[in-house]
Amino acid sequence: MSRYQLVQLADRAALAQRASETIAQVIDLSLAQRDRAQIALSGGSTPEATYHHLGREHLAWDRVDLLMGDERWVPADDELSNARMVRGSLMVEGPGASACFHPVPTDLPSVEEGVIAFANTLERLCDSSPPVLDLVLLGLGDDGHTASLFPGTAATEVRDRWVTIGEGKGIPRITLTAPVLSAARQVVFLVAGEGKQQALGRLLDSGEDSARTPAKLVQPSSEIVILADAAACAALR
Repeated sequence: MSRYQLVQLADRAALAQRASETIAQVIDLSLAQRDRAQIALSGGSTPEATYHHLGREHLAWDRVDLLMGDERWVPADDELSNARMVRGSLMVEGPGASACFHPVPTDLPSVEEGVIAFANTLERLCDSSPPVLDLVLLGLGDDGHTASLFPGTAATEVRDRWVTIGEGKGIPRITLTAPVLSAARQVVFLVAGEGKQQALGRLLDSGEDSARTPAKLVQPSSEIVILADAAACAALR
């Protein structure tokens, strides 16, 4: 059973600042213990402001490997691309521009080949099985999905691979699977907005079924940190 630490922030601006500080602390600690740090980032609109802050942090970015927790199967310059968002926020200028970014290769002939290539990259960088990431940053969909693990889809059932094909909102996706998300040393969820109230309540409910709320599939050995704004927390008792 996962343990959660809920940290409530006043608004989205405070959430972005706190999330940046949290990620920077994990990177610093990881680099104090190992030569390199591997971080999986979340896509979507909520973390973008966080990445602008994070990119200004004076860290040993040349020793940090950045990956995406999931990616839409679209060209790298498409406005729906998570990689494009990271390049235009965390890596647009400042210290973060020197990070080592390993985007999901969406320029290959098929999504299946993209899965294989990204899994190979993950195993090479982490040099372990399962790959152990220092930090996985996740979002929470209003339907309870995280990464591209959507309710009722085959990706939620995958236990023997680190990367798989996800299905969501009409676009093929490549996503990390529950086992590799759960193997991370630290998992942090970012949750913002009143539209996330029900999903956040379900995530925190010990009796909630992971089939309905796939974010419950993420079960690391360490405590999960949830950073949420006041609007997302308003319905919690």
